[in-house]
Amino acid sequence: MWSSAKGEKNTQERRTVLLEKGFELFSSKGIEAIGMRDVTKVVGCGSTSAYRYFGSKAEFVVAVATWKWEQFQDNYRKLKPKARSEDMTAAEFFEFFLDSFLVLYRDNMAMLRFNQFFNVFVLSEHIDTNTLKPYQEMIGRFKERFHEMYMRAQQDKTLRTDEPEDRMFSRSLHLMLAAVTRYAVGLVYVPSDGFDAMEELRYLKELILEDYKIKQVAKKQRV
Repeated sequence: MWSSAKGEKNTQERRTVLLEKGFELFSSKGIEAIGMRDVTKVVGCGSTSAYRYFGSKAEFVVAVATWKWEQFQDNYRKLKPKARSEDMTAAEFFEFFLDSFLVLYRDNMAMLRFNQFFNVFVLSEHIDTNTLKPYQEMIGRFKERFHEMYMRAQQDKTLRTDEPEDRMFSRSLHLMLAAVTRYAVGLVYVPSDGFDAMEELRYLKELILEDYKIKQVAKKQRV
């Protein structure tokens, strides 16, 4: 059983433990099936202690979702050398963005399962805007980086920008996320001779990338 937390560091560590255990339970058993008592029992603290960190189950679930997505973004961003990112074309930047969903599928199946449960939970529980605010702000940071790519595309002309930025972000995000989620939770057709999920996801990624890329036509040399 936890004793009283003292100091900001101790408080943050205990909050993180709750988030970690909450994610493990939610991603494996579903959000609807798990209550706060189930989480606190695994952690070894009382429900009252948990509610000092999170005011309700809905607030806790949103905190878990926000924390995991931020964690994924930070880890994936480290794969892109800072020096190189400044020299990347908009098309390369966009491909890096699309590849993040393939990495998400390859390395974070549990997160995709949790995300499926999270979407259902938000809709079924009618989570209010104020509770969802931290999650929406996290999505906003996704859009800020996408905006940087879109602005670069207007300059280097490696991606078409005839489509509004917000629509391009929405389409690419939802198509890739929906696809990797369906594969992660098994909502796909399986041919009798099997299939390669990563190959199919790469195919989708290339379709989206090629749709937005501007074909560079070599100029004919004058004789």
